[in-house]
Amino acid sequence: MSTPAHSAATTALSVNLNKVALVRNTRQLGIPSVVAAAEACLAAGAQGITVHPRPDGRHIRAHDVHDLAALLAAKWPSVEFNIEGNPFHNLMDFVRAQKPHQATFVPDSETQSTSDHGWNFPEDAERLRPVIAEARALGVRVSLFMDPIPEMMAAAKAVGADRVELYTEGYAASRGTADEAAVLARYVEAARAAQAAGLGLNAGHDLSRDNLTPFLRAVRGVQEVSIGHAFVADALELGYVATTQAYLRCIADAA
Repeated sequence: MSTPAHSAATTALSVNLNKVALVRNTRQLGIPSVVAAAEACLAAGAQGITVHPRPDGRHIRAHDVHDLAALLAAKWPSVEFNIEGNPFHNLMDFVRAQKPHQATFVPDSETQSTSDHGWNFPEDAERLRPVIAEARALGVRVSLFMDPIPEMMAAAKAVGADRVELYTEGYAASRGTADEAAVLARYVEAARAAQAAGLGLNAGHDLSRDNLTPFLRAVRGVQEVSIGHAFVADALELGYVATTQAYLRCIADAA
């Protein structure tokens, strides 16, 4: 598997640029630029770029994926390029064409507004197995978007996944409530189960400057976090560079 160069002991920050594209798509002016956003974040120290090109093109579009791949190949060849989406919709076309460092398989429908659940086993095992095998044969690492259910982790490994991305909306929603400790404990247990099964560990969805550090302090060994909505919201106020640096500090504080 092709792997970017960063310390295995450090959680990598992958910036999801979907919401930059969403704003751009409201007009025909080409601004804000997805490529310029990527350049600013990478120059500030981000270790990865994530895109989720949905079939309806509501935000990231096919040309964005190609433009970002060209940018990374030319200027940042060791930076992680993570393309995520449903492998039974349009994702595999991008995987075949771009051969990114990582493909994150997400079981979203074409109509839902955002990802809201992970894969289920054994129900999804047989249909996932061949697309995972195809991506890995192309040299692409495969991560499966998963709910924090420890019993599912060995099954994710059994179908050929390299990593899982823990779906963290439940954690984010629990912050400041009476359920926070119990919810976080489930993520800790799921992470340990994933690592015991031989899986790498990613996390994403509704992570923010407010909740990232305590999550990483509790859930040890997270190799990559993918952050989009909160990141772009912060960048509207702080700018791309300051926002990237702020999230990198959150990660450093967890270590």
